[in-house]
Amino acid sequence: MEDGKMGNAATMRAVLAILQWWGFNVTVIIINKWIFQKLEFKFPLTVSCVHFICSSIGAYIAIKVLKTKPLIEVASEDRWRRIFPMSFVFCINIVLGNVSLRYIPVSFMQTIKSFTPATTVILQWLVWRKYFEWRIWASLVPIVGGIMLTSVTELSFNTFGFCAAMVGCLATSTKTILAESLLHGYKFDSINTVYYMAPFATMILSIPAIVLEGSGVVSWLYTYDSVPPALAIIITSGVLAFCLNFSIFYVIHSTTAVTFNVAGNLKVAVAVLVSWMIFRNPISAMNAIGCAITLVGCTFYGYVRHLISQQATAAPGPGTPRSRMEMLPLTGEKQGDKI
Repeated sequence: MEDGKMGNAATMRAVLAILQWWGFNVTVIIINKWIFQKLEFKFPLTVSCVHFICSSIGAYIAIKVLKTKPLIEVASEDRWRRIFPMSFVFCINIVLGNVSLRYIPVSFMQTIKSFTPATTVILQWLVWRKYFEWRIWASLVPIVGGIMLTSVTELSFNTFGFCAAMVGCLATSTKTILAESLLHGYKFDSINTVYYMAPFATMILSIPAIVLEGSGVVSWLYTYDSVPPALAIIITSGVLAFCLNFSIFYVIHSTTAVTFNVAGNLKVAVAVLVSWMIFRNPISAMNAIGCAITLVGCTFYGYVRHLISQQATAAPGPGTPRSRMEMLPLTGEKQGDKI
């Protein structure tokens, strides 16, 4: 009986963790789109900077004041030699996500983000000469096919937004790959990651935001009708962005890798559905099919990766230059959206 009660409690905790993760993620995406489209605040660099500032403050409070997570100490030289390059790529990733969100619908942007496993594998193969077995390559086929079908049939296609989203996928993949080498020896959770990277990202982005968007923001402050409520929404999006990182920490510790992978793909479907209900962007039948194929492909990819990981653990095959462990893409099985 006790084991049954503990099992039910663990299941309930996992479900609640996933639901609050979905809630924060979808809310942040919808609010950001609302800021760009409804508030006419068309300044993605400034919005990203607000997110970084709120996340820096939130991470400091969570670790230093509330002590919800112990601080992982990082040597001063490692902060500049390791954390700063990661923060630069991290900053580019977030900015490009917001830039794409300004120009293309949430549904299209979220589908393109699902292309990240493919860009990660291709980058590792082309640049790092990493070997992957045929099952990994086969699992990428529906992802690539779904993205192509979605792009061709997208009724609100914008070239600049599409390119920003695709380069954002490359930035995400680069960040994941660099983390394996630059952060070797440090076991960061999502809160400590934000604690160290968000201040660097703020420093990197603040000057470009002021130079490129400063005059536009000042003009918006003078011309927009309801500035205080709009600013409250923008700041709220930054606070929720930090809460999203905290929710990722919670869901990672409450679910398995397979559950996390499936829940992540279902989260994209929820975001697409909710965004369509709010913004009513036109979606053709073929476009919806392409999105569905992409999400199924991502789920299949995660399943294949999990199988190979289990086989590698059971039989690591030492002494071979191309062991099973080498066939695993560095995609971070339990990584989620950051900021």
